[in-house]
Amino acid sequence: MKRFSMMSISAIALIAGISFAGEIPVISNIIHSDTAIAQNAKKGAVQLRLEAEKKVVQDNQGKQTVTWQALQGQVVVHPGDILRYTVTGGNNGDKAVKNLTINQAIPQGMVYVLKSATVNDKQGAKITYSIDGGRSFVENPTIKVTLPNGKEETRPAPATAYTHIRWNFGSSVSAKETVKGTYQAQVR
Repeated sequence: MKRFSMMSISAIALIAGISFAGEIPVISNIIHSDTAIAQNAKKGAVQLRLEAEKKVVQDNQGKQTVTWQALQGQVVVHPGDILRYTVTGGNNGDKAVKNLTINQAIPQGMVYVLKSATVNDKQGAKITYSIDGGRSFVENPTIKVTLPNGKEETRPAPATAYTHIRWNFGSSVSAKETVKGTYQAQVR
């Protein structure tokens, strides 16, 4: 049995590369282009919030129904439990934020659920992933595997290799607009 402190956290990002970290869940960090920092640094326009929900599967007369239970305060999760994280970025400023990118580390003790990342963005945000601790991001991470015959082969990275998710919201996020990204992770 594992015990984690789950909380909803709001933070104002004023400078590029601020890293908000804690226990599970690890909190997002936010990156802007130099232009966005210059435009919005004084006002602290972008506010981040991270929320978590636990997947609850109920058997109702042979039919399984899935619901998501919001996690707050001290919560007990067990190996195999699936949590859904929602990262919300709100532009509270009076000007658009250019090149908004939100990075989210996969919390320690968790494994990313492949193909679970989504976004509610009208402009079609691009979702990329890191398997090297957040140093590089690609849409479809791969690894090299050495086969028994000695040859190397490139294969899709396993879920256990994923370390970060990145949502890039394109050219700009309008004033007063909110964007959301979600993903699921399983407790090891």
